Order: sequence, then C-alpha cells, then structure tokens
Amino acid sequence: MSKPHTFTRRAALASAAALPLAAATATSTHASAPLQGAGTAPFQRVSVGGFDVTTILAGSRSVPDPQTIFGMNVDAETFGEVSAAAHLPTDAAQFFFTPTVVNTGAELVLFDTGLSADGTLAALQAAGYSADQVDIVVLTHMHGDHIGGLMQGDAPTFSNARYVTGQVEYDNWAKAENEGFDTKVKPLAEQMTFIGDGGSVASGITGMSAFGHTPGHMVYMIESDGKQLVLGADFANHYVWSLAHPDWEVKFDQDKEAAAKTRRRLLDMMAADGTPFVGYHMPWPAFGYVETAGDGFKYVPHSYQLLL
Repeated sequence: MSKPHTFTRRAALASAAALPLAAATATSTHASAPLQGAGTAPFQRVSVGGFDVTTILAGSRSVPDPQTIFGMNVDAETFGEVSAAAHLPTDAAQFFFTPTVVNTGAELVLFDTGLSADGTLAALQAAGYSADQVDIVVLTHMHGDHIGGLMQGDAPTFSNARYVTGQVEYDNWAKAENEGFDTKVKPLAEQMTFIGDGGSVASGITGMSAFGHTPGHMVYMIESDGKQLVLGADFANHYVWSLAHPDWEVKFDQDKEAAAKTRRRLLDMMAADGTPFVGYHMPWPAFGYVETAGDGFKYVPHSYQLLL
C-alpha cells in the first residue's frame, strides 16, 4: 500500500517559488485582453405582478456644466456642496435615455422612443423584441429625446402600433411651430388616441397628469396582481439635484413652478406608498424607490426587489 501524501513546509515553499515562473510563462505565451472601456447591458427586465417591465438604454451621453441645467435658482457654492456630498462632479453630468417596455401578456407597450430609431431599436432587439411586435406606443410628452425614434425617414418605426398620448400635450405642440413634432408626431395623428388624467392605455396601465415639465406631461401607473410601479418619465430629471431638492429649477421644465409642485406631489405619493418607479433620466437601469429626507427626498436604487 502506498504511503499517504504529506504536505510539508518545504513542499509549500517549493511550490510558491515556482509560481512566478509559471505566471511569467503564461504571460509570455498568451496575449493580454485589450482594454475596452466602460460598458453596460442595454436592458433590464423585472416583474410587476403578472407583467414584464423592461427598461431599454436607448442612449447615454456626458453633458458639461450641469448647473446650467439643474439648480439654476441656487448659487454655485450651494450646488457644489450638495454635489460634493453626493460624490458628484460639477463639471459634467451623465444623461441616460431610457424608454420602457411593458408586456401585459396581451399587448406589448412601449413608452417613449428615445433620441433616434437606431438607438431604440438596437436596445429593443437586445431585450428580445422587434419593432413589429410593439402593439402600443405611448408618448409621455413630446420633447425630442422622447419622440426621436417614432419615424425612420417617412415611415413609422413601429408599423403595427397604435399611439397614445395626452390630449393637453398634443394640443399644445400642435399650436406651436416645431420641426420635430411636425415630422415625427403629426404624421401619426390619425392613429392616435388622446387621453387625460385617469385615462386607460390598456388593462393595468393608467395615465396621470404631471404637468410642468411640459404643459401636458403625463406619467403612468402600472398595476398587476396587487403590485404597482410608476413610469415617471421626466417629472424628475436627476436622482440628487431633482429628488433631494425638488424646488431646484431645471432648464428643461417649461413651467418651473408647476414642475416643482408636480415633483413634490409624486415623490410624496411614492415615498408614502413605497411604490417603485422608472425615471427616464435616472441612473441606469432606471428603477428606484423614494424615501423622505429632510425637506426633500432620497433616491434608493433598485437592487433585487423586483426580480423576486
């Protein structure tokens, strides 16, 4: 019978001495993996009751001098202190553009269409969907980064879809001169259904007025099997500068006073009810919760709660 192997201190030292040679040999015979820079998956899917809710990253970009956009009514020192406390630089901010797909089991509903058809379709495809599967396209409002993917040239991107948007929002843009509206939205007017506060998109999807960011901006409540989630669109555009300080003015809010009141109303509701939300410009993958914090609110990123 052979003797059992014993591990001695001498054997351990010999093995350790051989490691640098083995590592050097491996390095010399295998090419290093190239650096690829930062990256992220283009979709995130969770469950809300019996619905699949998927955020898709239609685009992202860095924007310089964020105080030209956020906190326009506070001094630079205050903006800097708040930013530093949240570990945020003040020379640039990262913007995310996040349409959302809700699969009710009966219909596939796309909320907003990104900056362009190319970006939105690429993310949609990564999530396992195709443009011709989209049954309903909902426009929360008509800023360019929400309507940009509606058309490919003169043809609708989502050829089998019907469209839903707020009546107040559509009427406001129809009265103005705006090339984006005229080329992207107006050609689809005959296929649109217009709703108001409390209007239904589909079973389990209800519109809520959230005016201020634009005159007819709307958000949507998703409800299934006793679970809820708010699709918040642009009621709040930054997880610190808008949530912690809802009264800070935002460049893109057309009626800044009304937008601030809307922010507080929706944040109060979600904090009180513990309702998760998707924010179109929240940090990717854009799912989060709200807690009260002093005179403002705190953004709590989703981790695994909606995956269970």
